[in-house]
Amino acid sequence: ATPEPEPPPVPPQSPDLVPVVVTPVANKPDVKVSGPTPVQSYGRADVDQAAERMGWKLGSKREVKKLVEHLWDGETVERLVSGTYGGGTGILALTDRRLIFLRDGWTSKTVEDFPLDKISSVQWSSGMLMGSIMIFVSGNKSAVTNVQKDSGKALTDDVRGRISGARSRPDAAPAQPVAQPVEQAPDPMAVLERLAQLHSAGILSDDEFATKKAEILKRL
Repeated sequence: ATPEPEPPPVPPQSPDLVPVVVTPVANKPDVKVSGPTPVQSYGRADVDQAAERMGWKLGSKREVKKLVEHLWDGETVERLVSGTYGGGTGILALTDRRLIFLRDGWTSKTVEDFPLDKISSVQWSSGMLMGSIMIFVSGNKSAVTNVQKDSGKALTDDVRGRISGARSRPDAAPAQPVAQPVEQAPDPMAVLERLAQLHSAGILSDDEFATKKAEILKRL
C-alpha cells in the first residue's frame, strides 16, 4: 500500500500573538449633514427682510425679483403680500411712500401705485382662508383679493398707522373748515309789503294782518 503524505508542519506560534478576526462591514450610504436653507436674496436688504416676513410666496417670486426695478430713488420697502388685482396675481408692496401693485407676467404686466398721501382709508376683510384689502383713493375703490390672512392684516394695519401719523404731524396742513352760509334776517319792510298783499288778496283777515304787523313793528 502507498503511504499517505504527511501534512505540512505547523509553524510554532508565539504566545504574545493574538489572532485578529476581521469582520467585513457592509457599505453604508453617505450621510449628508443638512443645514438651514439659505435665504434667497433679492439684491436689497429691505426687500429681503420684507420677503422673509411675507409668508405666502407661491406664484409671486418673479414679481419680488422685479420690484427693485420699479422703486424710486431712496424708496424703502416695508411689507410685501401676494394677491390678485385686475385679474392677475402679483404682489402688493408697502413702502415709505406708497402702495404699489406689481404683476410681471409673461404676456402682460401691471404696475399701479397708490401714494400714501392720497389714500383716504384702507379696509381689511377676511374669509376662511384668504382676505381682501380695499384701498380708497379720491373716492375710487381698488380691491386686492386672495391675500394671505396674517400678512394682509399686518400690511393693512401698517398703512392705517402711516395715514393717521401723516395726518397728525405738526407740519401737516390742517383741514379747512367748510364755510356755513349765514342766514340773514328778512327785511321788515319787505315782510310788511308781503303781509299787505296777503291781506288785500283776502288770505289774511283783518285781525291776522294787524297781529303780524304789530309783531314786526316791535322788532324795529
